[in-house]
Amino acid sequence: MKKIFFIISVVILILVGAGYFAGNYFVDFALKRNIETGSPPPATKNIADPSIKVPPEPNFKKEIWEITSADNLKLHASYFSPTEESHRWAVLVHGYGRDQRFAFDYAEEYLKDGWNVLTPDLRAAGTSEGIYITMGTFESQDIILWAEKIIERDPQAKIIFHGVSMGAATVLMAAALEPKNLCAVVEDCGYTNAYEMFSAQLEKIFNVPAAPIMPAVDIVCKIKTGAKVSDAAPIKSIEKINVPIFFIHGDSDKLVPYKMAEELFDKSNAPVKEFWKVEGAGHADAKSQDPQKYFEKVFNFVDTYAKSK
Repeated sequence: MKKIFFIISVVILILVGAGYFAGNYFVDFALKRNIETGSPPPATKNIADPSIKVPPEPNFKKEIWEITSADNLKLHASYFSPTEESHRWAVLVHGYGRDQRFAFDYAEEYLKDGWNVLTPDLRAAGTSEGIYITMGTFESQDIILWAEKIIERDPQAKIIFHGVSMGAATVLMAAALEPKNLCAVVEDCGYTNAYEMFSAQLEKIFNVPAAPIMPAVDIVCKIKTGAKVSDAAPIKSIEKINVPIFFIHGDSDKLVPYKMAEELFDKSNAPVKEFWKVEGAGHADAKSQDPQKYFEKVFNFVDTYAKSK
């Protein structure tokens, strides 16, 4: 009997150890940036489109802003001011494996339309501190701090959040926290939950089943980052958002399935919600497919809820 118990104990220890080893590897592969170089997690090479180039910085007056996160990270953002004074503010949030520079082309259009623009480097990205990405869990709390800083600068600020991919998930989770002065949200190709998306990518990239690896990843992620992958789930918070939401998603998205956008839209209780299905567009391709149409639709929506006067 003792021998059987010993064998079972050894097997359990081996399985636990193997689970932690696998979970540790995949957490670092997907979420940890290189501390020495500041480069994004290795998985970025498999997920992010390498053909996308960094757009030029907007030719508008710029300031560098800094905040300290709840867990004591120094975070940075660029603030661009429009030609004429305005109380309209857009917080533009970049996606996974990117940094604020990849929001500069969006910023350019908002600035031309008369908006103040803030482009944050999310934690563990760009010049902001942090080692691990949390897929929107802690990033959404950081966005709230940026909104508070905007209000310190302009108490009359009329704020909108506009995020792409992980940035879209981030702004949805942030909006559910009911930040002051928030008028509307634009979410472009955001996911329902990071756990499901990563499960699909695990099978695609490594050709291994998500179970039992993803449960191990979830546990290890909590240990290493303070948040589980499954915590990054806008589908759990979408019902709490009480401002208008504009949903954008390409029906040829291979990273974040189109059905996720439909699920988010259907579950939303926003006072006003609109959905733009971009036919033939892949992940985060809605703007590049037809920039003029993209911003016409975006501004027709946000200008309604954040009027300049």
